[in-house]
Amino acid sequence: MNPPIQIVIFGASGDLTARKLVPALLGLAQKGSADLQLIGVARRPLTDTGFRAQLRGQLPEADRGAFEAFQGCIHYVQGDVEGDLEGLAKRLDALGPSVGRLFYLSLRPNLFVPAVENLACAGLLAQENGDPWRRVVIEKPFGWDLASARALNHTLHRLLREEQIYRIDHYLGKETVQNLFAFRFNNAIFEPLWNRHHIELVQITVAEELGVERGRAAYYDTVGALRDMLQNHMLQILALVAMEPPSSLDPETIRDQKVNVLKSIRLWPSEPCVRGRYGPGDIGGQTVKGYLQEDGVGADSDAETYVALRAEIVNWRWSGVPFLLRHGKRLPKRFSEVRVQFKVPPIQLFDRFGEDARTLPDGLTCSLRPNHLTLSIQPREALSLGFGVKVPGSGMTMAPAELAFDYRDRFGGQTAPAYERLLLDALQGDPTLFLRDDEVEASWQLADTVCKSPLLEYPAGSWGPPEAENLFHGCEGGWSRG
Repeated sequence: MNPPIQIVIFGASGDLTARKLVPALLGLAQKGSADLQLIGVARRPLTDTGFRAQLRGQLPEADRGAFEAFQGCIHYVQGDVEGDLEGLAKRLDALGPSVGRLFYLSLRPNLFVPAVENLACAGLLAQENGDPWRRVVIEKPFGWDLASARALNHTLHRLLREEQIYRIDHYLGKETVQNLFAFRFNNAIFEPLWNRHHIELVQITVAEELGVERGRAAYYDTVGALRDMLQNHMLQILALVAMEPPSSLDPETIRDQKVNVLKSIRLWPSEPCVRGRYGPGDIGGQTVKGYLQEDGVGADSDAETYVALRAEIVNWRWSGVPFLLRHGKRLPKRFSEVRVQFKVPPIQLFDRFGEDARTLPDGLTCSLRPNHLTLSIQPREALSLGFGVKVPGSGMTMAPAELAFDYRDRFGGQTAPAYERLLLDALQGDPTLFLRDDEVEASWQLADTVCKSPLLEYPAGSWGPPEAENLFHGCEGGWSRG
């Protein structure tokens, strides 16, 4: 039999371990993807049996059977990442001395450096020729701004090679996000249209109904919507939408193309972004508190819960095409999607100003934009293509229609969870869906310049500050409602 792989989770008593990481590992174990050992590390005084019981009580009923089969491979070590990890080293050697090890840092960002430094001091990161592999997975946020991200990268590179560092962004493990890449480069009917000649604009939306309940306020108040979502998840999606075709599926070749996009993004000239914060309002018939009334939020908070911006990618393919990004909490509906809006024909012969036309304040009448491609990421994983068709009858009246593809309808059941896919890639040493050092720094370079605009208030249950609609110009339309 192959020796087991050891997955060491720091912060094992936290919510992420029970909610995401353990179910992902159970899925891998059930599929026989690898022979695994899970070693949880936290400061609480627990035995192996106590840790297993704690996890069992937090898992959903559907995972209990898989957990019972796997629980003999679950172990626990009491330890502090800011202290001596010699005890952890001895326990790992006792469980398997010459095996690959994946260290997962499910920790507060200020503990990343102490954890890696103490792992190195304990000899747990050494990887010379012939040694079993050693890799470290780091959760977001990777830095607070460009300067802190660069400092963190510099420190990590003193102790690890770049190929040992796996900066995780769980959005990249979602099936529909991965399908962006395959859809673009495997379908000749779309790739020739994927440029400034045929695309009018691109919208990327991550809308949430939830606020900052369940104890998240203390963390969220230090980051806000820009750092929590736009700087990482949304810019990664944008990079996949806009990147040039790679010459191969080599991980570095793919990541090179993503970095090129991130370095080419510019805010639209003279276009401020829009920042907002939700106030009291109504969600689903229930009255909810405003952000400043949430437990853990400071009265002098400047954190935004909504951010929207208009940007441009300054390169040959995309110059002049607006990319509009929007994320907000306490919106009327939860959905994440990419909407690619194609240009209208130069001369519209049919039903130019039909029912869907609208008149702007300056008197300009806008016709329907029938051609759009929507990639739904969550909660539904699907693709849809909009187009116009003639309404039956003697007149030449057009109506919108749609071709749709749904992952569940086509393949049955749920797609694999994002963390399951990403953990498997990390175990196999495939960094394609993880962030490289220059990729992180390029994202922060943009985010640092994004938003200096005033903080506007919007009622919970609305679509955010109405000023965000002004990011659309002329007949471009408005934000998607999912």
